[in-house]
Amino acid sequence: MEQFKGQSRLPKFAVPKKYDLKLKPDLIDCKFNGTVEINIDIKSETKFLVLNAADLVFHNDSVFYKTHNADKVFKPSVVELVEADEIVVFGFDESLPLGEGVLGVTFDGTLNDRMKGFYRSSYEINGEKKNMAVTQFEPADARRCFPCWDEPAAKATFKITLVVPSDLVALSNMPVVDEKLDGDLKTVSFQESPIMSTYLVAAVVGLFDYVEDHTPDGIKVRVYTQVGKVNQGKFALDVAVKTLDLYKEYFETPYTLPKLDMIAIPDFAAGAMENYGLVTYRETALLYDEQHSAAANKQRVAIVVAHELAHQWFGNLVTMEWWTHLWLNEGFATWVSYLAADSLFPEWKIWTQFLDQTTDGLRLDGLAESHPIEVDISIHTVDINHASEIDEIFDAISYRKGASVIRMLQSYLGAEPFQRSLASYIKKFACSNARTEDLWASLEEGSGEPVNMLMNSWTKQMGYPVISVQLKDNKLEFDQSQFLQSGASGNGQWIVPITLCCGSYEAHKNFLLRSKSESLDVVELLGSSDVKGNHEQWIKLNIDQAGFYRVKYDDDLQARLRYAIEASSLSATDRFGILDDSYALSMACKQSLSSLFTLMSAYRKELDYTVLSHLITVSFKVATITADAVPELSTYLKQFFINLFQSSAERLGWEPRQGESHLDAMLRGEILTALAIFGHDLTLNEAVRRFRAFVDDRNSPLLPPDSRKAAYVAVMQTVTASNRWGYDALLKIYRETDLSQEKTRILGSLASCPDPSIVLEVLNFVLSPEVRSQDAVFGLAVSREGRETAWCWLKEKWDHILTTYGPGFLVTRFVGAVVSPFSSTDKVAEVEEFFATRTKPFIARTLKQSLERVHINTKWVQSIRDEKSFGEVIKELAHRNY
Repeated sequence: MEQFKGQSRLPKFAVPKKYDLKLKPDLIDCKFNGTVEINIDIKSETKFLVLNAADLVFHNDSVFYKTHNADKVFKPSVVELVEADEIVVFGFDESLPLGEGVLGVTFDGTLNDRMKGFYRSSYEINGEKKNMAVTQFEPADARRCFPCWDEPAAKATFKITLVVPSDLVALSNMPVVDEKLDGDLKTVSFQESPIMSTYLVAAVVGLFDYVEDHTPDGIKVRVYTQVGKVNQGKFALDVAVKTLDLYKEYFETPYTLPKLDMIAIPDFAAGAMENYGLVTYRETALLYDEQHSAAANKQRVAIVVAHELAHQWFGNLVTMEWWTHLWLNEGFATWVSYLAADSLFPEWKIWTQFLDQTTDGLRLDGLAESHPIEVDISIHTVDINHASEIDEIFDAISYRKGASVIRMLQSYLGAEPFQRSLASYIKKFACSNARTEDLWASLEEGSGEPVNMLMNSWTKQMGYPVISVQLKDNKLEFDQSQFLQSGASGNGQWIVPITLCCGSYEAHKNFLLRSKSESLDVVELLGSSDVKGNHEQWIKLNIDQAGFYRVKYDDDLQARLRYAIEASSLSATDRFGILDDSYALSMACKQSLSSLFTLMSAYRKELDYTVLSHLITVSFKVATITADAVPELSTYLKQFFINLFQSSAERLGWEPRQGESHLDAMLRGEILTALAIFGHDLTLNEAVRRFRAFVDDRNSPLLPPDSRKAAYVAVMQTVTASNRWGYDALLKIYRETDLSQEKTRILGSLASCPDPSIVLEVLNFVLSPEVRSQDAVFGLAVSREGRETAWCWLKEKWDHILTTYGPGFLVTRFVGAVVSPFSSTDKVAEVEEFFATRTKPFIARTLKQSLERVHINTKWVQSIRDEKSFGEVIKELAHRNY
C-alpha cells in the first residue's frame, strides 16, 4: 500500500476504457449514491487497482473485478481510501490477469456546497427555495463524484444514467436515449460519449426553461435558464450558433457531438466550464437582459461563450497531456474567443480591447513570484503535483500571457499559415492528448519557421524583456533585459520579434533580436540621417503591441512619441502601449512620475474606449500611490484627473444617445465612475439626483444600465455612519433584484465608501448568507481609507473564510485584494507574521505575489518622495486649462 502514497500521478499498470456510471442525487437531504462499472485494460502484473477518490464512502462488499469473458470474479481483500492523496486502493490476494476486465464499485457521497465535485446550488421557484445538483470537475474533482482515473490523459468513453425526480430536467454531455418513469422518479439514460477526460464529464439536475436553435449543419443548441429567465438566454444562443459554425471553418473540423447545451447556474465558482456538450456558466456570463444589462455585460457574455466553445476543439477534442500544458487549453481559448468576437461584432474593436488581457499578463509576469507558462513539474513539484495546487495556475499567466504569446506568434507567422497549421494540429491529435511541443511542431511544419526555438524562451522561462532603445550617432541601439516590476535586474533572455515604424506606418521594419543587444543604421532605416530634433520622425517599437514585451525609450524618442500622440499620428493600440509601458517603468522606478504625468496630459483629447479605459485604471493606481507618498498634493492630483476626463464625460452625458456605439456605452459608466471617485462635485450631485429617481422607479430612464455602477459608486462616496441613506437604498435594491449582474454591480460599489465603519459593514455583509459564495470577492474593492479596516477584518474572519472558500481560487482572491494595496514594510512584516502559522499550499503563491506587490508599492512611494520636481510639475499640469 505504501508505494502508492505521496505520489503525484496514478500508477500506469491499468488504464480505463469505458465508464458506465449511474448516479442518484437526493436534492432534499443533499446526498447521492452511485454505481460505476469501468472497463479497464490491465497492462502489467498487479495485485492492486489504484484510482482517484475523495469525499466518498464505499460499499466494500460491492467492489468486484471480473475478467473480460467473466470466467473469474475477484473480490478485494483491502479497500483503503487515502484522503491525503485523494486515492482509493483496492488490494487483491492474487495478481489480476493481463488484458481487459470490469471493475465494479458502489459508493455514496454528499452534494456539497463548495461548488466543486457533485454539488448543490439553490434557487427559488414561486418563493420556495429549492436545490439543483450540478457538477464542476476541472481540474481534479471528478473524484468527488465517482472513483476514476482523474487525469487528463486517461481518456475513456462515458455512458451516464441519472435517477431523478420525475418533474425535473436531467442533463449530461450527450443526448437522452431513454427515459423510464417509476412513480415519482425517472431513470434517464444518455448516449455513450466519445472518448474524453474525466474533468469534462457533466451532469445537471433541476427545474429549467430553455431556448433552442440549430446550426446550419443541424446541431441542436440550447440555452437552459431558471424558470422565467428564458428570454435572457437568447443573445448567448445566437452567439453560440454562429460561433460553432465559425470554428468549424477555422479549425477545418466539425463540432463532434450531436448537441450543445449551455446552462446558467446560480452558484458557480468560475466564470464558466467547457464540459463536452454541456457547458455550465455563472448567470452573469450567460444571461443578457435587454432592459437591465449594461453593454459591458453583453460583451462579457459573447466572449465567455466564444471561449467555452473554443474549448470544444482546443481542450475537449485535443486535450493537454498534463496540467503543465494547461495554457494550451486556456491561452488558446482566450485568443480564439477574441477572433470569434471580432468576426461577429467588428464594431467592438475587440483586438484593441485584447490589450487589457496582455496588460494583465505583463502585470503578473513582472513579479519575481510569477511562473513560466509551462509549469515544469521537475522544478516546481509543489505546484502541479498535488491536485489542490493545480488551481493556482488558472491565472493570468496561463490565460492572458498564454493568449498574448499566441497573438505574438500569429503576428510573426502570418494569419494564414497559422490557421492552416492549427487545423492540421487539431486533426492530428483529435481524440487524443498533446503537449506544447506537439503544437510547435505543427506550426513549424506549416510555416517553415523555427517555432520551437523561438517559443521555448517564452513558455519555459517566466518573465519577459524590456527593450531599451536609444538614438546615438545615427545608430538605433537596442538592448534587452528582463523586466521586473520591483526594478531589480533579472537574467532572462528571449528571442524577441521586434517590429518598428518611423514617422508613419508605411516605414516599418521587422527583425528577430536573438542576442542581448543590436544596433541598426538610421540612414538605412529612414533613408535620411536628419532625425535629430525632428519631432515628425518618431520611432515606435512593438507595432500594435503584438509582442509580449515592454519598451523603454530614451528621453528624446519619448518626447517625439508624446508629440505623435498629441498630433493623432498613432493607432489606438500604440497609444495604449506607450501609456502602459511608461506606467510600468514609473512603478519600477526606472522613469520619473513627472514624466508619466506629462505623458498622460497628452491624452486629454483621447476618444478611443480602450485607451481611455486604461488611462482611468492607471489614474486610480497612481492617485492611490501618490496619496500614500505625498498626501499634501491630493487636491492638485484630483484636479489633474478631473481635467483629463471631463470633456469625455460632457460628450457622453448620463443617458444613451440614439444610435451610439457599443464602445461609447461602455465608456460612459467608466468615465462617470472615475469623476465620482476623484470627487467631481457636478458628477456626484447629478448621480445622487438620478439615483433618487431610480430608487422610486426601477424603470426610470434617468439611470440606464450603463450608468448605474457610476451612480452607485458616487452615492457611496457621500455615505457616512451618520448619513446612511444611500447605503441602505442600495442594499434594498440588492435584495429585491433577481438579476445577478445587478447584484454584482452593487457589490462592486459598496466598499468604495471612504468611511471605514461603513466599509466594515459591507465586508460583513459580503460574508452573510445574502451573498452567494461566488460573489463575495466582488465586495472586496475597498477604498484607500478602508484598507486597514479590511486587513483587520480579514485577520478576524480568516478561519471562517478558509473554511467557506478554500481550498480553491476563491480564497486566494481574498488574500490578493486585501493585502496587495498596502505600501509599507511594516505591513509586510505584519502580514508575514499573521500568515506564518496559517498558510496553506493553495494560497502560498498568491501570498508571496501580494507581499511582493506591497514591496513594489513601498519602493515606489519612496521614489516619489525623493522626486523633488514632482510637486511643481503636478501643480502646473493641474492648472492647465484644457
